[in-house]
Amino acid sequence: MAEKRKNQSMLNGAIILAVATVLVKMIGALYKIPLTDLIGAVGRGYFNSAYEIYTPIYAISMAGLPVAVSRLVSENVALGNYNNARAIYKVATKLFLITGLAGTTLMFLIAYPYTNYVADPRNLPAVLSIAPSIFFCCAMSSYRGYYEGLRNMTPTAVSQVIEAAGKLGLGLGLSSAILKYGLKQFNNGGIVFGQKAGNLSEAYSLIYPFAAAGAVLGVTVGTVLGLAYLVIRFKIKGDGFTREELVNSPEADTSRTLVKRIILFAVPMVISALILNVTNLIDTVTIQKRLATAIALDPVLIKSMYRESILASETLDKDLVKYLYGTYGSVLDFRNLIPTITMSLGVSALPALSAAWAVEDRHDIRVTIESVLRVTMLIALPAGFGMAVLSKPILSLVYSNSSDIIPIAAPILTVYGLATFIMALSSPVTSMLQGIGRTDIPVKTIVVGAAVKITCNYILVGTPKYNINGAPVGSILCYIIIVGLNIFFLLRISKTKVNVLSVFLKPLFCAVLSAAAARASYGLVNKFLSPRLSGLSVSGIVARILSPNTFSVLIAIVAAVLVYVIALFLTKALSKDDIIMLPKGEKIAKRLEKYGLLS
Repeated sequence: MAEKRKNQSMLNGAIILAVATVLVKMIGALYKIPLTDLIGAVGRGYFNSAYEIYTPIYAISMAGLPVAVSRLVSENVALGNYNNARAIYKVATKLFLITGLAGTTLMFLIAYPYTNYVADPRNLPAVLSIAPSIFFCCAMSSYRGYYEGLRNMTPTAVSQVIEAAGKLGLGLGLSSAILKYGLKQFNNGGIVFGQKAGNLSEAYSLIYPFAAAGAVLGVTVGTVLGLAYLVIRFKIKGDGFTREELVNSPEADTSRTLVKRIILFAVPMVISALILNVTNLIDTVTIQKRLATAIALDPVLIKSMYRESILASETLDKDLVKYLYGTYGSVLDFRNLIPTITMSLGVSALPALSAAWAVEDRHDIRVTIESVLRVTMLIALPAGFGMAVLSKPILSLVYSNSSDIIPIAAPILTVYGLATFIMALSSPVTSMLQGIGRTDIPVKTIVVGAAVKITCNYILVGTPKYNINGAPVGSILCYIIIVGLNIFFLLRISKTKVNVLSVFLKPLFCAVLSAAAARASYGLVNKFLSPRLSGLSVSGIVARILSPNTFSVLIAIVAAVLVYVIALFLTKALSKDDIIMLPKGEKIAKRLEKYGLLS
């Protein structure tokens, strides 16, 4: 029996996806934080390297297809062409299966040359373990794209959470089991996975590649579980089209016509994804190669810069590149947190903007664009500035069992925190350009940004005094170029003028106040209450919460949130249009308007 079709507002759908994203990130933290504690920065280096080859192949395999399905379905539904919408799903499913199979095959074929000539031969088990997930991800995306086009974000959200939970359960379990097995081999004779280990450090060096592969295998299992949920849900609940809607709808176009439309729309995005992800792959390779160059040029300087961390982690000279790169990878978990959440705004905005563009509704076009930009700023600015001013305390809280990486990671996180709002805009703005049919523009801007990124990495990371600290510079400059140009073209083509004060300046002012409150409250609590907290006789989770750093961070976050919310209302940074798109938005907007708290 088909369920009644849902038609979520742009912000309502974004909230559903954002909540799912937060849950996924929380599960990811429960996965990656103990994983880092388990396999260390060196193991994370192998884990990250497997992801770096997986990501471009995965993106190329399915780039553009989910977006094309979402846009074409939403456009046809807005025009009442329900048969066409369903036909698009059927055609897209076949395309996804073909591209998924091709992507997985390519991953297997490229695994050996990549690990032997680009990354590290010891990366081969991890790369092979993650390869099958491309097929299952592509299969999942046919369902996700269809439901998103129908403006029902719930199936996507639930499948993401299931996928993350599967990754957590099996990934950590396998990694831990492999680590224990390797140590048992070492203790029983010094032979670890067929190779002789002279001491414990060498044993760990031999175990980490296989432990990382176990962690990566959990990713593949997670995609299988996510796909199973979507298949079962679609069979039970369908897409919500009524018999009357289908009977009164025009006949669907031929499969050949629909394939052509999907491919023509997807091609620019495939090119864009190809450029971006190949750039990221080159970025990964150049960072590691240039790190090796920097170490070779002045090993004494670099070892002196990170002397305490290297000694604390007992990192061997041969693993120093992986150690620094793995530490950088631990920062990327934080860097990507807010952009991943704001990505939900773009996913939800695309079908809403596509529908408004199809029927030439100028009001909805303006409201959607302005709301996406403003809400992105409202989320990204305070979160990013908060990470910047509390970078060391946050890292100390999260990586308490891997404290050796904190002195290296904290300055990098500070830089990325200040630039978070720029990165957070990238995906929503790109999605809105795709929503109005201009998929070609992101391709052009990515080319320029990518060239700047690679050039900066080559120069800065290869310079001994900068080494891994030069990596964020190229990334941030890349995003500034891409986002700046994309916003310019989006506003010009859509003929939309946004309120700069409401969209950018008010959120910026409130975020600065929030960050100042966070830093000040952390310092005060740490100074006056920490001595008393240190003397408490508690244990377990209570001891962890009441530890001086944890307690100070929690108080700082609460203070920052309170100051930010008060500042938002006092400056009238929220718009009535934003509130109306929330669940029960009309009632909330009337109440806030009554007290003069909306712009």
